[in-house]
Amino acid sequence: MPSSRVSRRRVLQAVGSQSLGMVIAQQLWSAHTWADAEPKISALNRFPRMMQEYYVDRIREISEQRIARLNALSTKADAEAYVQSVRGRIRESFGPEPERTPLNARITSVVERDTYRIENVIFESRPGFLVTANLYIPTSQDGPRPGVVGTCGHSHNGKAAADYQSFAQGLARQGYVVLIYDPIGQGERFQYPDEHGKSHVGPGVAEHLMAGNQQYLVGEFLGAWRAWDGIRALDYLLTRDEVDPQRVGVTGNSGGGTMTTWLCGVEPRWTMGAPSCFVTEFRRNLENELPADTEQCPPKALALGLEHEDFLAAMAPKPVIILAKEKDYFDVRGSEAAFERLKRLYGLLGAEENIALFVGPTYHGYTQENREAMYGWFHRATGTNAAADEPELIIEEDKTLWCTPTGQVSAEGSRTVMDFTREQADRLKQQRGDVATEELPRRLRELLQLKEVSMSPRVRILRARSDRQAPRKYIVPYLVETEPGIQAVVYRLYDERHYSRPTSGSKQALLYVSHRSSDAELREEPMLREAIEAARDLPVYTVDLRGMGESQPDTTNPDSYLSPYGSDFFYAAHGIMLDDPYPAQRTRDLLCVLNWLGSLGHAEVHLMAKGWGTIPATYAAVLHDGVSNVTLKNALTSYHDVAHADEYDWPLSSLTPNVLNQLDLPDCYRVLESKGLVQLDPRGPKV
Repeated sequence: MPSSRVSRRRVLQAVGSQSLGMVIAQQLWSAHTWADAEPKISALNRFPRMMQEYYVDRIREISEQRIARLNALSTKADAEAYVQSVRGRIRESFGPEPERTPLNARITSVVERDTYRIENVIFESRPGFLVTANLYIPTSQDGPRPGVVGTCGHSHNGKAAADYQSFAQGLARQGYVVLIYDPIGQGERFQYPDEHGKSHVGPGVAEHLMAGNQQYLVGEFLGAWRAWDGIRALDYLLTRDEVDPQRVGVTGNSGGGTMTTWLCGVEPRWTMGAPSCFVTEFRRNLENELPADTEQCPPKALALGLEHEDFLAAMAPKPVIILAKEKDYFDVRGSEAAFERLKRLYGLLGAEENIALFVGPTYHGYTQENREAMYGWFHRATGTNAAADEPELIIEEDKTLWCTPTGQVSAEGSRTVMDFTREQADRLKQQRGDVATEELPRRLRELLQLKEVSMSPRVRILRARSDRQAPRKYIVPYLVETEPGIQAVVYRLYDERHYSRPTSGSKQALLYVSHRSSDAELREEPMLREAIEAARDLPVYTVDLRGMGESQPDTTNPDSYLSPYGSDFFYAAHGIMLDDPYPAQRTRDLLCVLNWLGSLGHAEVHLMAKGWGTIPATYAAVLHDGVSNVTLKNALTSYHDVAHADEYDWPLSSLTPNVLNQLDLPDCYRVLESKGLVQLDPRGPKV
């Protein structure tokens, strides 16, 4: 393997006649993994709460504006207009419905029990996309009966989980026809099955993140896909003669409570709803540092002023009960606040009795007390004359409820979410073609929704550091305020002691965008150290953009930053709900830092970046005239490659939503050739 070490004499000679980019192109070569930047000693992390407090401030402001809007409602007409408004905003968040294609439903087996039977059913919610479901049908009475669609939470065995069998069977024993279906990535619907029928990425949340984060690249949302399964489940339920179409409801718990909530908002045919262990407030989840997986974070929901309760308001004035738990991690204070606001809205509509809240005394789960509260509510809504006490139940073995011989739809030839994502990526690539050089900046600005970036940001000067083993003796940290509450942490390297503003006078400068941490990478990244040595006479800066390095969050769970469900994902997901994704935020940071360097006289900046830092660096290099040269190490080959991959390692914070509708990274790389782009060891989806 060629050495990545460069002779200092050769570099100094080359710098005299060539750009630094050419030197690196000709003389640097390395093939390190993400682990190269893993700190071997503790990296500086002095602002670990920055992203948390920034988001809390933003979302509290949105929440206050929303509450003020609700408080201003004073008439029935006001309330009706609000309901229409939330329906429109929900549709904007979830996007248009796909085509209703044939269900091609079939019953694969029947299980006879004392007062009901279970039909194991497979239908297609999309062409070739199989949904497995159990249809519970009472046999003790004739004529159309109330129908219920049951949605499941994050159980590995989906509809066969004891709590979910319990509510379906309990309703059936009380005269309801119930269709309960497996969610994507659970039960019989693993999208990543191995040869043993197990999920090789992990059932439930892990599959939702892997498939769902990838979907953002092509403008899709896993929550909308899962809700569409529920809508098609209702379509199937209404084909059955046993069901009264004027009495149909939806219920579910946890992730199923999420789907129940979303389905109340997107499907007008329900006549009653009962979400359990989900409805609180987006603000509470954020303040309490509670991650929620991809389908629980609707695109633009916060930017559109939506709250959990708005999806229930979309059903008003139909009967809805919020089922909560006193000891749940979904904050019951948010459940109570949602109920009080809905109660006022329903009151203006003349139907205050149609909204209710039940708080069970125990922990998260669709336990008996919550199920019985649901039974009683549905009895009231349907005119069913039955006690709400749960009858005796018999929990079936998983295999009894299987709709497929092997317990997985993959063996039946079902398509996967990724199949559809790949096809959409290919269609978008064909439609896009190669984006013209002169067109790319406009598309990029539109994609990132770039706001005005400060030309003269506020800058703080921290105490100089002489204890961090950098290629130059002293490091002065500058906090560049890119927007209220956010500081990009910029290091300037000096050979001698320095305490004040950066020394100006050099037209050229080197700026390195970190992959994980400037502090660690100054010690451990060969490309950076050798570039600094080569640029001996140039000012050298590094930058940690928001949520990286010095502002790496320490929230959610301990040491969770690199976890697929950890703090980096947490804020990336909130950025999507704010319609302000992380790549756009970090690009703004970098553009602001480049403006600041320009104010110091650095009109020609050689921009270097590694790994995760290459995404905002690429975007900023296209958009900023002050960037004269670009060097990228371990940059992503293309978003199209990620959209095509079964698995990938790039985090949600590096994925730009809707990007493939407008452009792809190779379009940017092609434009940057005019700025001497050097690519070192590009990386595909799996790094």
